[in-house]
Amino acid sequence: MMTISDNITISVIVPAHNEEKYVERCIDSVNRAAARVRCGVETIIVCNRCTDRTAELALAKGARVVADESRCIATVRNAGIAAARGKVIVTIDCDNRMTEDTLREILGMLNSGKYIGGGAPLRFERYSAALWLNDLMCRAGFKLTGLYCGIFWARKSDFDAIGGFVEKKAGEDIATAKALRAYGRKKGKKYGCLRKNHLINSTRKYDDMGDWLYFKLIFKNAGALIKAAFGDRTGYDRLMDEMFYDYNK
Repeated sequence: MMTISDNITISVIVPAHNEEKYVERCIDSVNRAAARVRCGVETIIVCNRCTDRTAELALAKGARVVADESRCIATVRNAGIAAARGKVIVTIDCDNRMTEDTLREILGMLNSGKYIGGGAPLRFERYSAALWLNDLMCRAGFKLTGLYCGIFWARKSDFDAIGGFVEKKAGEDIATAKALRAYGRKKGKKYGCLRKNHLINSTRKYDDMGDWLYFKLIFKNAGALIKAAFGDRTGYDRLMDEMFYDYNK
């Protein structure tokens, strides 16, 4: 007997911490991309310590909602992957959006047999001198390392094989990309990047705190960053809490 899960090919995992301002537009972008593929797509909103209407709005848009209360974004994403019914996993943050042929390009790359998975280039939803500089730095970093992030995509079986997202409080994206790339090499496959589609990256933190935000943070917290490099993560973890885990209180 065929079940609902038999019709789902792609599961889009969206971690969300008090994202009522952004959850609908994120789901809308997934739905537009889903309309461009000939398979079932589910959107899973992983509500993380939400005290607003994120879950209510997500359900009204037809998404599934699961809850995870941890203070680790990788653990939150892994909760979504564990709940997923699709054979292909795609992840995106709730304040971001995907372009309309994202899912179609992902399926094409995976079905080619050449790729274990990959990421996507990012483009800010608006630009200024500071954001252009941020953009160029991101492009250079991705180009040099080949570890594209933003939107992650791979088959669920391959995410399961590497143990899901590397469960660390920050930098989990790069660590996971490295793990997926290493696993792909063992299988004779590449870690790739979308070429025709991209992540539309939210500028809300820049809107709130200024376009030079991250440059100021690097300068202001240079000591904490240096200490973290030598093993003392106290100041670094405090900064991560401020910028990510407590941002949407």
